[in-house]
Amino acid sequence: MSARKIIIDTDPGQDDAVAILLALASPELEVLGITAVAGNVPLPLTQKNARIVCELAGRPDMRVFAGCDTPLKRKLVTAEHVHGKTGLDGSVLPDPVMGLQDQHGVDFIIETLRAQASETVTLCPLGPLTNIATAFERAPDIIGRVQEIVLMGGAYFEVGNITPAAEFNIYVDPDAAKIVFGSGIPITVMPLDVTHKALTTQARVDAFRAMGSEVGRMVAEWTDFFERFDKEKYGSAGAPLHDPCVIAHLLDPGLFSGRHVNVEIETMSDLTLGMTVADWWRVSGRAPNTMFMGDVNADGFFNLLTERLARL
Repeated sequence: MSARKIIIDTDPGQDDAVAILLALASPELEVLGITAVAGNVPLPLTQKNARIVCELAGRPDMRVFAGCDTPLKRKLVTAEHVHGKTGLDGSVLPDPVMGLQDQHGVDFIIETLRAQASETVTLCPLGPLTNIATAFERAPDIIGRVQEIVLMGGAYFEVGNITPAAEFNIYVDPDAAKIVFGSGIPITVMPLDVTHKALTTQARVDAFRAMGSEVGRMVAEWTDFFERFDKEKYGSAGAPLHDPCVIAHLLDPGLFSGRHVNVEIETMSDLTLGMTVADWWRVSGRAPNTMFMGDVNADGFFNLLTERLARL
């Protein structure tokens, strides 16, 4: 079977970095390119961090593109309080040697979807949806060419992590999220409801460190850093590894379970801006538009992650 073609759209972020490493370690996936977006930290850092991670994975050949540096209509909100001032705080890595592609990330998405056979490319957004929505607005002909969107974002039972009602990725650019969720493309969402069940317990972090590789050491040090925030905030035994859930779902969808429901994005209310209004109980009468995941086999997820990262 041929590898599944994907584009990773990302704002690294330690957990984004782990997701990229997982994808690059998995021969079932063909990463056509990585597009950076402003989110966890501003764009100059997210595009740099994406290249740092590619070099860590031994893939300086991977093409990395800088995309949008601000949300569609709003001022950028970042998350240095979680990820540190570089986005990859926790360990020191050298600046990347590999270059940044000259082409804008949005243009790369458009060009790639037009060039590849229709419905053969999956989009994997790990951050705010600005690049994806901009591509759809600029080139609506590509919408019908997308195979699927598998993204990390939103919440239902877990409500919000940046406001009482909203998850960070959706909150940063709710207008972009509204466009993407209304696109009609098959969408699978990894919300906080799932990712908060994929916790980096001490034993799981120790397994990364026990790999004895540079990748294992870096992943352990990154998780040691960013889990301090979540442990204090939630009183949990570890921090959620949000973004790798997207890649893990592509590799082993049986690890996850959820419901096909309607999801709408709140863009008007100051109180609930960025909320993913998931009709989990199917009471609205609105047509389902999203596979909204609700649970994960956490042991299976970390077994997969550890096995794949050990290959790098």
